[in-house]
Amino acid sequence: MSKNTGKITGIAGNMMTVAVDGNIMQNEIGYAITGEERLKAEVVKIQGDKAFMQVFESTKGLKIGDPVEFADEMLSVELGPGILGMVYDGLQNPLNELAKEHGFFLKRGAIIEALDRKRQWAFEPLAKVGDVLQAADKIGMVKEGIFDHPIFLPFHFMGDYEITWVKEAGQYTVDSTIAKARDNQGEEHEIKMYFNWPVKIAIKNYRDKKVPTEPLVTQTRIIDTFFPIAKGGTYCIPGPFGAGKTVLQQVTSRFARADIVIIAACGERAGEVVETLREFPEITDPRTGRSLMERTIIICNTSSMPVAARESSVYTAVTLGEYYRQMGLDVLLLADSTSRWAQAMRELSGRLEEIPGEEAFPAYLESRIAQFYERAGLVELNDGKEGSLTIGGTVSPAGGNFEEPVTQSTLKVVGAFHGLSRERSNARRFPAIHPLDSWSKYTSFINNDIIKKAHNFLSRGNEVHQMMMVVGEDGTSIDDFVVYLKSEFLDNVFLQQNSFDEVDGATSPERQEYVFNKIRKILDAEFSFSDKKDARDFFNNLRSKFIDLNYIDMESDKFKIQEDEINNLIKGKVKHAESL
Repeated sequence: MSKNTGKITGIAGNMMTVAVDGNIMQNEIGYAITGEERLKAEVVKIQGDKAFMQVFESTKGLKIGDPVEFADEMLSVELGPGILGMVYDGLQNPLNELAKEHGFFLKRGAIIEALDRKRQWAFEPLAKVGDVLQAADKIGMVKEGIFDHPIFLPFHFMGDYEITWVKEAGQYTVDSTIAKARDNQGEEHEIKMYFNWPVKIAIKNYRDKKVPTEPLVTQTRIIDTFFPIAKGGTYCIPGPFGAGKTVLQQVTSRFARADIVIIAACGERAGEVVETLREFPEITDPRTGRSLMERTIIICNTSSMPVAARESSVYTAVTLGEYYRQMGLDVLLLADSTSRWAQAMRELSGRLEEIPGEEAFPAYLESRIAQFYERAGLVELNDGKEGSLTIGGTVSPAGGNFEEPVTQSTLKVVGAFHGLSRERSNARRFPAIHPLDSWSKYTSFINNDIIKKAHNFLSRGNEVHQMMMVVGEDGTSIDDFVVYLKSEFLDNVFLQQNSFDEVDGATSPERQEYVFNKIRKILDAEFSFSDKKDARDFFNNLRSKFIDLNYIDMESDKFKIQEDEINNLIKGKVKHAESL
């Protein structure tokens, strides 16, 4: 620790002002000392010899004159093997270890090392004595679950480093010295399996950042087909309370074709977070057949925890995501919810007495949100491999109002918008993504012209439905009524999905393309109906058979039988059977 110290001169909620002796830096960590407790805090503003610090704990008991010690380092996380499968708080304290040591009512100021210092890893050296390396080059490798976890030359090393000694293959802990390297000034540095990295500085040890183009398959039909996400892209899920944001994120985390999933619970209700913590270890990973937690990291910061920790949880999560991207892996970060993070920023801004922006949010709200999402991306690493970090954030606008500042600031920077609808949620149309409000700038694996045509059916069907609410069904022509029935058919059999069914819960791209092609032909077909009742009965029957088809394994004989029944039903009503 540095010798820089200070004394508390004022306290307001989780904000304290400190008179500082010596030089400090923005985002430096300090510890407010009261009795035997050391409360972690971060410098958020410097004004002359006065520092404004947000405390990551309750400030109860702190008083004017209490000493503050500065650490001469920024808010950082430990990067190394042993992160996967962990549940951390916003400061990367392992919550399970905290509970073991202090009980379920966590002691204030308790800090535990993020990485297990006793666990041994099978180290295989890759670098040799005499090799000249740069930051993020690989010194060795360990096995972490199903992944090869490289041991990097620390990211903050500048210039060339010559390897002077490498440990032989064997079992070592993370704080064992596994190599030594000499810099250009002749100073030798010991390399361990882990190193620290400041969370508010993006990791940029790669050759190039590319434009995301390849879809990230979520196996949720409405997303993959109509509003796709790209590997290395960004998207947001705004929606009112109870519309299914958290469930949609959990389904995505289970079935998305990503290597690593990071869940950042930044200010959500404790009940939802506890549900996630209980369910995830029990969920079988469809990719490996083992526990999903083995390739998942959870950053847990509930609404009952100090507001200052919400911001740190977001940055901790994205830094861990960048670290695993640096290994050439595809990482999916799900932040729930960025609105709570924005509310924490608003509270902090108020205590700093800054000029408020719209709805009292700070004027820099938009830039902070942009900085967060900009850390996503598809990158080409120095060894030629590619890695991606995809960021999806939920937004909880008050009353479901998408015009509020957090939603609007997010929409300006993300590549896809999956707007959840109260109307669809109440109608039990899940996932409740509104097909007419949502959009995506990314490309699906299905031809865009075909998707536009289907989307047009949904729009026209909605217009007919609105008209029918005024003039009634009798005042609607049969042609318009058929358009409405076709749009409802598309909605029911393709846009809606049963996340709890073994087959329908996850639809592969091949199946999506195959089924969507059949639906497209039905939308284009001309049918012969005697009256509206005939049309309604036909589409109700067709919808029922298609929904049954969604629950049948595509490789089974039963699928073929069900498909034949659908084809026979259609041929009985279509005008030109050869068009199907």
